[in-house]
Amino acid sequence: MLALKYSRLAVPACRQRASLIGFPRRLSNASTATSSTVVTSSSSSNPKSSSSTTTLAMASASALAIATLSSLAYINNHVGGISGLQRTISFYSLAIPKYIQYRMHMLLDSPDEVWDQLHEATSKNGLDKILELQGFYIKSGQMCAANIGNAFPKIWQDTMSVLQDECPAEPFEVVKGIVEGEYGKKLDQVFDSFEEVPIGAASIGQVHRATLKDGTRVVVKVMYPGVEDVFRGDVRTIKMFCEVAQPVHVPPLIEIEKQFMTEFDYELEAKQLAKVRKNMMAANIAGDSSRLCAIPKPYLDLCTKRVLVMEELKGNKLVVELKKDMERQMERMNNSLGDDAAEKFSKEFTLGENGPSAKEYDAMIGLLNAKRRVTNLYAALYNGSVGWLPGVQKKEYESKSSLPMNHAKLVDELLYIHGNQILVDGCFNGDPHPGNILLLGVDEGKPQLGLIDYGQVKQISKEERILFCKIIVALANKDKEMVVQCMKEAGYKTQRMDPDIMYRFATLAYDEDNHELTEGQHIQLYMEHLHHKDPVEHLPQQYIMASRVSILLRGLGHAVHQSRSVAEAWKPIAEKVLKEEGQL
Repeated sequence: MLALKYSRLAVPACRQRASLIGFPRRLSNASTATSSTVVTSSSSSNPKSSSSTTTLAMASASALAIATLSSLAYINNHVGGISGLQRTISFYSLAIPKYIQYRMHMLLDSPDEVWDQLHEATSKNGLDKILELQGFYIKSGQMCAANIGNAFPKIWQDTMSVLQDECPAEPFEVVKGIVEGEYGKKLDQVFDSFEEVPIGAASIGQVHRATLKDGTRVVVKVMYPGVEDVFRGDVRTIKMFCEVAQPVHVPPLIEIEKQFMTEFDYELEAKQLAKVRKNMMAANIAGDSSRLCAIPKPYLDLCTKRVLVMEELKGNKLVVELKKDMERQMERMNNSLGDDAAEKFSKEFTLGENGPSAKEYDAMIGLLNAKRRVTNLYAALYNGSVGWLPGVQKKEYESKSSLPMNHAKLVDELLYIHGNQILVDGCFNGDPHPGNILLLGVDEGKPQLGLIDYGQVKQISKEERILFCKIIVALANKDKEMVVQCMKEAGYKTQRMDPDIMYRFATLAYDEDNHELTEGQHIQLYMEHLHHKDPVEHLPQQYIMASRVSILLRGLGHAVHQSRSVAEAWKPIAEKVLKEEGQL
């Protein structure tokens, strides 16, 4: 479903095909004709006619059985069986009326206050429906909270933000049963301790802290029962809707569906995690607190299809820490500048597309740190002299954790890390949404990124990797002719092969999104506009997950007012790869 003035709705809906509620036209007509013949024949006393009647009745019953079985097979294969059909119908009950309502307001060109009321009401209805159905719909709500593609209004983002951390969890007895079933042992035979309350719950499973028999602290991710079938039905439901309402989204959904299905094997995920971790450590990108990021070590001998055991990274969600940081800095400004000045700064910062650059942040942090040291020196002198007098309250010291974080640097580091995974290793996490990014070492004043959840790792060949490097360099250089040439080589096809459409699509998919590029339109409407001018027939499937990474990281950048051209950020990495391969 779409929020069609400023954004898509949080979760797509689907259509119900006629074949789910009736026979195919050919079988239906045959059955009707057969029934008429049976009625006519039954009025005859001719034995041959009686025999013919029996034959026709049997044929009619066979046709009915075949049609019924075909319909049941379709229901089972496309929406996950009867329960999946019930889920589909349940979601239709909200999605279709709201979709029509949004389209109507778009045609009426309704004022902003009407759209705000619609967003407010519909986002709450959508969240209730997501929490009711769960499954892939939770993943869709998380996409909305992450503002993928800069497509969602703040009302929707705020409403869906609870899904980043507060997904419904299964009771501990269910979790215990799954773990013991996977190991064929009692829980206390594998773990020295296992916390009953989960530290996090997501769309596919939940995570518990535990201690191994040797005293090692770990986290254990446990997959929900029956979640794979539910997800398959939900994704196909969304795809069916898009075939009718939003065909522009069908090609990427095909690849995303394939990639999502790899999430239902935690043993495979553990191996993928180990491979990405090894690559990042070899490049000196991941490791101890001196590196850009930390990636947890999986305990492969304890991982099964439905249980994943790995090292615990001690930190908080990046978005949570950034929000706390903004609140601390606003309080600091209130104290030093007064409420009016702080409010003015906040308004200017919020309205602006970009906040300070990494260098500007460093300069500001340096000045504040110098001030902190002077303040602490004064506090030390005061506490060591006057502070000893009876009844005198000693002054508090400011820790390094009171200093603002360099938001720009964090975004730049995330882009650098994932650029290396894609362009250098050809093995990358295709789902770096904010819920999968932690911030470690905040209390020590040494923030470090922690990257988790490797269920959607995508691997591309050396040839595909080199071609993508060429696309990135061409996009960064605004070389339209080279971009179009590379896109054709990658397999991008449209009905008219319009070079301008191809260039614009590549820019939106892999590089950046802004009002200038989309000609002032919302990105969803702009994509529909491009598709109408030159419909897409085939997308480079091998690069769809790379596009997803670009869009997710851009969404995070937009959220913290650090918008980026991904191509410009990745250009130095791509050029280095091309030079090493003799391609530049």
